[in-house]
Amino acid sequence: MKKISELIRHTPVVAVTGDPETAVGGLTYDSRHVNPGDCFFAIRGTQSDGHDYIPMAVERGAAAVVCERCPEEPAAGVVYVVVGDSSGAMADLAAAFYDFPSRELRLVGITGTNGKTTTVTLLYDLVRGLGYRAGLISTVVYRIDGREIEATHTTPDPIRLNAMMREMVDAGCEYCFMECSSHAIVQERIRGLDFAGGIFSNITHDHLDYHKTFAEYIRAKKLFFDHLPAGAFALTNVDDRNGRVMVQNTAAAVSTYSLREMADFRCKILEMHVDGMLLRIDGQELWTGLLGRFNAYNLLAVYGAAVLLGLDRAEVLRVLSTLHPVSGRFEIVRAANGTVAVVDYAHTPDALENVLRTIEELRQPSQQLLVVCGCGGDRDRTKRPEMAQIAVRYATTAIFTSDNPRHESPEAILDEMVAGLQPGTRYVRITDRAEAIRTAVLMSRPGDLILIAGKGHETYQIIGDVKHHFDDREEVRRAFGLLSPADGPAAAKC
Repeated sequence: MKKISELIRHTPVVAVTGDPETAVGGLTYDSRHVNPGDCFFAIRGTQSDGHDYIPMAVERGAAAVVCERCPEEPAAGVVYVVVGDSSGAMADLAAAFYDFPSRELRLVGITGTNGKTTTVTLLYDLVRGLGYRAGLISTVVYRIDGREIEATHTTPDPIRLNAMMREMVDAGCEYCFMECSSHAIVQERIRGLDFAGGIFSNITHDHLDYHKTFAEYIRAKKLFFDHLPAGAFALTNVDDRNGRVMVQNTAAAVSTYSLREMADFRCKILEMHVDGMLLRIDGQELWTGLLGRFNAYNLLAVYGAAVLLGLDRAEVLRVLSTLHPVSGRFEIVRAANGTVAVVDYAHTPDALENVLRTIEELRQPSQQLLVVCGCGGDRDRTKRPEMAQIAVRYATTAIFTSDNPRHESPEAILDEMVAGLQPGTRYVRITDRAEAIRTAVLMSRPGDLILIAGKGHETYQIIGDVKHHFDDREEVRRAFGLLSPADGPAAAKC
């Protein structure tokens, strides 16, 4: 239990109605989840306004309400805290309610378009391999030391964030590694957290459905570094043209990493094979089971961050060589006849091209390359034709299919993907994703390569408002004859 008066010391307040000495036992911004004695935050969202649900929250027993405008008829016995920004206040009060757990962790955040999940997961695996306890907040999963929690967002809301970090501290964790999405940054989900460091991976066109312009998307990412404190580090990829822009206004100590130019941390790819690659990092050779130039960047970022955290360089390199690829990131499935399928989360033009370039480096002249990909519905439409053009540039045959269509027509999405392709381009359209994967396998010859891009680790397909069970890895194994036919699709509200 915490008194409202104690919590609101940590956020700008416009007015308070009611007794500020009232104690609250929990925090929530969802009126359906209010328990008696909770504090309810009225948040203005893109789809609805939390202020409309204040009466429901009060009816369910809310002891306090944080809002941007007070109801015309405040309920008796309820404390109303009026603030200029409910989202920011929720982050501030959540940190205070859980006794600022990020201050007791070495918290490192990473932002960028591609590579976030792999980098934070490898950092988590690295420090655990060195004998430390750690937490992980990623697109794929949340982890509190060894305990897994299903991930709902790349970066969860500040109440859940601080609650999990308190659990991490209580479990003896010393480190926490988290993805910081552009949505989370501008929605102030990470406000009030104390970061030991931040990493910038790269930035390419994505999420323009939300940010509207590429300049706004860049600004969102840059805000993360603008708010890093003087005692933190900011590690940036200077091979990306916006790498230096990201850190130009940060108070943190700036370090750089690169595969192409002079930097504080450098890497060179010496050899690449189907089972891994040989790297030279800061003058030391390292064999890794990860593949691709993009993974060389990820590993270099991990190495740089670990060194900046004060970990021993030699021990870091030793453990790095033992780490495994992240689920759904260049994950390989082999058929009995030698055909190789690569399942990857690549869902942006840059990520798709990076994966295809890596496959091209490994591909023999006799091998066909079949590419299965699609684009999500209710998301950035500008990348759809670009994704299709990249796929056909590398593929022997491209198969365009559904990703997560959500509320859009799958056929309409495919129309936009193929709109810019020239007549005679080798591609087919198969709306059903399972059928598209089966077709790629049927078209392949022994020893060929198949890329299945876009969903990676996801175990669902969103159609309308329903999540149907779907896993690219299961489907390709089934098509290879490595799994028996599925009993039937499962569905759950998303």
